[in-house]
Amino acid sequence: MAQLDRYLLREFAQATFAALVVLMMVSLGALFANVLSQIAAGRVPAGMMLSHLGLQVVRYLPLVLPLALMLGLLLGVGRLYRDSEMPVLTSIGVGPRRLLRPLMLLVLPVVAVIGACSLWLGPLARATSVEMIAEGNRSLLVAGLEPGRFTELPGGGVVYVGGMSTDGSVMTRLFVHREAGDRIDVTTARTGTLSYDGDDRYLRLDEGFRVEGPRDAGRDYRLMRYGSNDLLLPPGEESRDADTDPESMTTLALLQDERPEAMAQVHARIAPPLLALAFALLAVPLARSSPRQTRFGSVVIGFLAYLVGMDLMLLGTDWLSDGKLPMGAGLWWLVLPLLALGLWLYFGDGRVARPRLRRSRP
Repeated sequence: MAQLDRYLLREFAQATFAALVVLMMVSLGALFANVLSQIAAGRVPAGMMLSHLGLQVVRYLPLVLPLALMLGLLLGVGRLYRDSEMPVLTSIGVGPRRLLRPLMLLVLPVVAVIGACSLWLGPLARATSVEMIAEGNRSLLVAGLEPGRFTELPGGGVVYVGGMSTDGSVMTRLFVHREAGDRIDVTTARTGTLSYDGDDRYLRLDEGFRVEGPRDAGRDYRLMRYGSNDLLLPPGEESRDADTDPESMTTLALLQDERPEAMAQVHARIAPPLLALAFALLAVPLARSSPRQTRFGSVVIGFLAYLVGMDLMLLGTDWLSDGKLPMGAGLWWLVLPLLALGLWLYFGDGRVARPRLRRSRP
């Protein structure tokens, strides 16, 4: 590798890594808050917080890495213009075509990582997360259950546990509130245990009262005292849709699925690596500036271009799922024009002719 290529690759890689670190810190904060809210609502077992957070990071890498790559190239190339290094390179005949080699040495591995996360690792992470949550909810009613706290049940309802044995097998002083249509069901019990019948979960309540009545105004209430009562607990949203959720299915399984939402998910997985390549090509001409020009103007333009591109990708996925776009169009109407624009701007930016050598006269 030429010394110039090594120098440019190092500059581009350092700027991209710095942008990725900043974006991951912001993304981790948002993901951590989301995971905590799911734990507080009882949808995710508390003991799986870190593993669930890590799997969520893998899922969102195809959205974060293209932005980090684009911002890193904008900062790296922009510094070369700001420090007057690009004019020096231009004066010796180094133009955009010559920069393509060190640029692709960075861009192609990142695009490969984005493609792997989008097509394989992301769906695998979601399926693993769903399986872990379902197993955690099966081994214990909801791993976030704590005595003295109201907890939302997966699928609806609220349970309150006044006390719990050391091994978590027996609960005392229970209160369960559920809604079905226009009826409410309030059940209290002195003790309770969890049992299973196949994939169904039952909460066995002993020595308590059950009140059923209208949710709105009315007098149609029924009070019942019981010695033992088994309540069928609703399955969690994740376990209920795990087998048919397009986001959890593998790419090969989606290709064999004829549902519109399945094919829309295929296009949504193909688009991120191609968009990352287009954004990388756009970054070089956007970063072109004079030494006195503002430093972050191109960064703002690049960030806005990324937001518009990703928003159109998400909207296009929804339109394909709803049948508002023909499946043959897919997301190519977004990806191909961006790639063509990136190639045109890249190779049309600052074309440099080879310097002509004049022979000295004797």
